[in-house]
Amino acid sequence: MAVIDIKRAHGGTIKSTKTAVNRVAKSLGKEYGVDHGWEGDTLHFERSGIKGHIAVSKENLHVRAELGFLMGAMKPLIEREIERLLDENLA
Repeated sequence: MAVIDIKRAHGGTIKSTKTAVNRVAKSLGKEYGVDHGWEGDTLHFERSGIKGHIAVSKENLHVRAELGFLMGAMKPLIEREIERLLDENLA
């Protein structure tokens, strides 16, 4: 199983960072058909072949996604897209 693991400082408030993470999740939802929902300060996302979360804390966020066999082949593409969306939305 392939794993995407991204940790990043955000420099904003938890509320503003959650808003940015929500925009990231909506973009990923459109692109990859990922469903998402919040549980406290953690956004959980899932679809067939992908399961993970984005945890937001006071100073940073942590993205962790487990990719099934077929999606694992797309790991570099998915990881780059997550990084790009984080760059755009956390700036």
